[in-house]
Amino acid sequence: MIKWINDKTNQMIKPILFSALVFLFLISSLNLSAQDNTGAVTFHIYSTHTSFPDTGRLKGHVYDSVLYTAREHYQDSTVLIIAPKNLDAKKTLDLVFWFHGWRNSVDNAAVRYELTKQFIDSKRNAVLVLAETARNSPDSYGGKLENSGDFQALVADVVQGLKGKKLIGEKCREGHILLGGHSGAYRVMARIIKNGGEPIDEAMLFDSLYGETEIFMDWIKADSHHRFIHLYTDFGYGPKDESMRMNQLLDKDKIGYYLVEEKELKPEMYSQHNLVYVHSLKQHDEIVNPDNFRLMLENTPFLKPVKF
Repeated sequence: MIKWINDKTNQMIKPILFSALVFLFLISSLNLSAQDNTGAVTFHIYSTHTSFPDTGRLKGHVYDSVLYTAREHYQDSTVLIIAPKNLDAKKTLDLVFWFHGWRNSVDNAAVRYELTKQFIDSKRNAVLVLAETARNSPDSYGGKLENSGDFQALVADVVQGLKGKKLIGEKCREGHILLGGHSGAYRVMARIIKNGGEPIDEAMLFDSLYGETEIFMDWIKADSHHRFIHLYTDFGYGPKDESMRMNQLLDKDKIGYYLVEEKELKPEMYSQHNLVYVHSLKQHDEIVNPDNFRLMLENTPFLKPVKF
């Protein structure tokens, strides 16, 4: 079930509340203008099938002795949808879902990592979707999206939202689905692969393999066409060590993969190998920019270029 976001304020609102809403609107406008792109159609919907609200966080979440309340961090069901203006999707629609990491939100992630620009610059005939998870909280829990079938329902809401904007055909349905995410996004991505109810063709992780490796391994072994890319740094304990462990598991199962240093990476290497591990000397928060996401999108076999 979706609801269109309504930005109109009530003209009868009390002055103090009105001032607060004006301030929030101005901040929101700045964010939207920062991610504006002449080749993009960008809009929001609400979906009851995003991560939250969810019973698992009714009392919020405590991390490092700090309480992150349900009201502030686990009530947002926003979905940000970004489509190229010349999208051509009459029968099938390819989708790329992006999930942000800790202490972030969908609108901020789109701006901070230039996701809108990278996606539009890739010139793919697809739609980019950012579904809210734990908003501005240090938490990888995926809420309802960890449950059986909820991701499938979210996909249906996104498709319906695009039909409502007349961006796709009335009989259009989902085609290839790719997942991308940074940092703490690994958990929701893995649970979607396992329980989401939709076939996932590709997973693109940006310094994000902190766990759930066995789920990714089972998915890789289930279909040789599945693509898994992990771009990782030396940041803390987690992604680098878990990548090495995953490589050992692949070696044990005699499954080939490509391991390369980022400075030696050539774009075509993404298209030549289905399993790619790229070691980067960048910092954890710099790994998505400036063009790493774009290069992956341009070199996947699952997304076709837009027609001009």
